[in-house]
Formats: sequence, C-alpha cells, structure tokens
Amino acid sequence: MLTIRIIPCLDVRSGRVVKGVRFQNLRDMGDPATLAAAQEAAGADELVVLDITATDEARGTRLETVRSVRAAIGIPLTIGGGVRAAEDVESLLEAGADKVAVNTAAILDPALITALAARFGAQCVVASIDCRSDPAAASGFTVVSHAGKVNAGLDLAEWAARVEALGAGEIVLTSWNNDGTGGGYDLDAIRRVRARVNLPVIASGGAATAGHFIDAARAGADALLAATVFHERPETIGDTKRALAQAGVPIRL
Repeated sequence: MLTIRIIPCLDVRSGRVVKGVRFQNLRDMGDPATLAAAQEAAGADELVVLDITATDEARGTRLETVRSVRAAIGIPLTIGGGVRAAEDVESLLEAGADKVAVNTAAILDPALITALAARFGAQCVVASIDCRSDPAAASGFTVVSHAGKVNAGLDLAEWAARVEALGAGEIVLTSWNNDGTGGGYDLDAIRRVRARVNLPVIASGGAATAGHFIDAARAGADALLAATVFHERPETIGDTKRALAQAGVPIRL
C-alpha cells in the first residue's frame, strides 16, 4: 500500500508567502525559502509553491522564487501559477521544479494537459482544481478559477475525470469553501473525485487538526496538503504524521 504524503503549500505573492481565507484577506507569513527549509526539516514529503497572482497579472511564476526554494530543499517540488504553455513548464523545470501545476490555462484549453504530458511526461503534470459547493451541479460542486472569482461552468467530478483522460498525472483538489477556515477538508468533494479517477488526489483546503488529516485520508485522498497550520508551526508536520500512523493510516515517519 502506498503511503499518504504530507505536503505543505506556500502561496506566494511578490516573493513572500501569504495566506488568507477563501483566497482573500491575505497576510504575510514569511520568506518562501526559509519556510520551505523548516518544513522539510519537520518531515514534509513534498512541497507545493503557488504564485497566486501570476494568472491575474498575466505573467509566469517568478523564477527567482523557484530557484531560492529549490536551493533550500531536496524534496520533490511542485510549482503552479501562470502556466500557459510548454515554454512556461520548461522554464520552471530548469529553475528546479519537479512537477508543474496547471489550472486556469487547462480550463481554457484542455488540450494543453495532453500536450504537456506528451512533452514532459504525465508524472510532471498536475491538474490543480479549485471547487466550490453548487447544488445545481451534478456532483454538488462546480469548478472555479481566478481565486474563486470565476465560475468555470464545469462539474467537479466530470472535470476531474476529463483531466485524467487528457493525461494529467495527479490532481490537487482545493475546496474554496473550506480554504483557510480551519474547519477541515471537504470530504464530500474528495469522495466525489475519488469515485471518478484512479490517479492520485491531493486534498487541499481547511486542515487545522490531526483529525482533519485522518478524515481526508479515509475519504480517499492520496496526499494531504495544508498551509497555515504548517507555516505557523512546522513541527505540526511530525505531529500529524504520528497521529496518522496511530490511526492506522500508512505514512512515512
């Protein structure tokens, strides 16, 4: 059985890590490289860095941030934000990324996922999906973009199945409703996606306690991503892993 991965996420704006609630009211959390090093030392299995304003500002991720984080850590690194073409991916990989996450550009041009997987390998392409609850959607969730401001008009479960068919290697599933609230992951969203795809699902949005991580693992997540709780207390990564192990969840201690 594969072990569950614990993945801190650094949301970066203007070279600084920030965090808010539902992608709004952002506050400064520190230097990306410093936080990344602390989280690796605490036991993080991988790291995700998202340049959260790159898409709105119509630019790519700032490569100096990627280089500084890569120089500080040795664990696998996923980078997202403003990825629109193969050239963006190539630049990020050269700067030190192991995997690249695509979100808005894939919604606008789904064939981009297939093109990137063909050129760089499926293991390199992460489909980042932001969702919010929507009773009108077949799965109960709709896909959103631009920090939750734009409804993409896509049903969550259908879009997840489609990105798998297009060639994505894994999915980062973020709940807009739960993001930054500390209320736990959206377990229903995880289950809906898990029922439709075979590729790894990384749950994101709302984690604050060990119980939240345990619940998400039992709901079908293959990896558990969190931000605020790990930024404020990196040692929480070790505490979380021990709690998962005690609950019978396969984890690398």
